[in-house]
Amino acid sequence: MSQKPKLSTVAREAGVSTATASQVMRGAGRISDATRKKVLEAAHKLHYVPDGRAASMRSGVNREIGFVIHQIANPFNAEVISGVSDLLESEGFLVSVLDSRDDTERQRRNIQAFIRNARGGLLWVPADDTDDSTYDLLRTHGIPTVTFLRHLPSEPFDHVGIRDADATQTATTHLADLGHHHIAFLGGKSRSFVRTERIAGYTRVMQDRGLGDPIIWDTDDDKLAGMEAMVALRDAYPEVTALVCNGDMVAIGASLALQSMGLQPGKDISIVGFDDVQDAAVAIPPLTTMAVSPYQLGRKLAQIMLDRLEAPDTPATVTQVAATLVVRDTTGAPIRP
Repeated sequence: MSQKPKLSTVAREAGVSTATASQVMRGAGRISDATRKKVLEAAHKLHYVPDGRAASMRSGVNREIGFVIHQIANPFNAEVISGVSDLLESEGFLVSVLDSRDDTERQRRNIQAFIRNARGGLLWVPADDTDDSTYDLLRTHGIPTVTFLRHLPSEPFDHVGIRDADATQTATTHLADLGHHHIAFLGGKSRSFVRTERIAGYTRVMQDRGLGDPIIWDTDDDKLAGMEAMVALRDAYPEVTALVCNGDMVAIGASLALQSMGLQPGKDISIVGFDDVQDAAVAIPPLTTMAVSPYQLGRKLAQIMLDRLEAPDTPATVTQVAATLVVRDTTGAPIRP
């Protein structure tokens, strides 16, 4: 195995001093374009990569940010990660993403790994039932932390979330205004803050409009689960003519199930999703949804982290993003018998 190249090796290859090579690699100093080019070409030739840990020790700034999230495969999360990564990397930060799968023990191992490797900050979707010791761990090590989606009002962390109850209230009102009386809530299994808020918004409209008892149908938030749940829900509640869904993937799955049964989404049963991932607009038929622009949400999350790193002693902030109803083809007036 060849020896890892050192900065002194790059300097020797470029015919400059180690100090000059260091300035070039850090983008510092008054270095001529010709000299800068020689050093960068030498670094490329030798496959030299600066030691980020050493640079962090010298500057006191770690340019790596950890992101602990759940279910990376979910398109919503993937788009959020893209937004986070694009903004932070444009500012010279590296983003490391770990999937805790909503498991508290796995989450703790993930956070410990980030602390052990001295990440400069943590973006974090707390798992359900996260215990106090995990919050104590973060406070003890003083790692700048921004929570996402699941708010912890008692903790001194910045937060970026969604006005979930308002969003599902808007979605349910849209369906009620179209004339639907039998509306179900489909998706999710946990009793997390996010899902609880979404169910609360749906339930509020059902009660205020006198639409009968809420129907809450638990299922995983993916397309296959949505398909299976739609079939089971229709068997159990054939009177249901509309769905408010916990996410776009379960909504698209429900839409596919209807089509497999010879029914038409938006006519036989109306469906409203949540998130407005890219798949929502290109689904057949295109999905009506509560849009939160996940890519832009990721950029917002990244900006809050940058603000925290820039001003570590300022009070924690809470940012709640409103969702917007985007009407497409999966909602319409119910068919009258």
